[in-house]
Amino acid sequence: MARYTEAKCRQCRREGVKLYLKGQRCNTDKCAVERRPYAPGQHGQGRGKRSDYGVQLREKQKLRRAYGLLEKQFKLTFKRADRMKGVTGTNLLQLLERRLDNVVYRLGLAASRAEARQVVSHRHIAVNGKTVSIPSFVVQVNDEVSVRTSAAEHKILRERADTPFRDTPDWLEVDRKEMKGKVLSLPGREHVDPEVHESFIVELYSK
Repeated sequence: MARYTEAKCRQCRREGVKLYLKGQRCNTDKCAVERRPYAPGQHGQGRGKRSDYGVQLREKQKLRRAYGLLEKQFKLTFKRADRMKGVTGTNLLQLLERRLDNVVYRLGLAASRAEARQVVSHRHIAVNGKTVSIPSFVVQVNDEVSVRTSAAEHKILRERADTPFRDTPDWLEVDRKEMKGKVLSLPGREHVDPEVHESFIVELYSK
């Protein structure tokens, strides 16, 4: 499977915001965005005014990179959001937030979405008692996400549960001792990070 193998911090610098691709490092003085707050490359500090297309592209790239999706995966998610009832942009954000790898990350069982994706694909996570190894699996309201019994004593998972990287959003409920969580409601737009203008993404794909 294709995946991005270059330096993750370059993506954050290119988008000009923290995408939290390296977990706890992003909150330290080693963060590349803090140390070099300009785009990478020879002309990173001299980029001029963006066109409308450029603005739309950057919003799409920012959101895609934050959730660790390739272009084809992101486009398929957008098409699914477009077929759903309601506002396409809001549907897109909710689908991304409800991905199983993101839920594991939000519950504090992984320091980054990349780490959460690995935890899921290694069959350490169960949804409603059934093992799920597909990171793109979309959870529903009232679903229970838990660490499998066989992985409950995994050193890294235990450390993540005991010392979570960030607060759990209010659309999720977490039991750190039991290493499980529950989906209480659909995520709201305010739960998405980094801050994005999803309307620009809709405009980009509507051309």
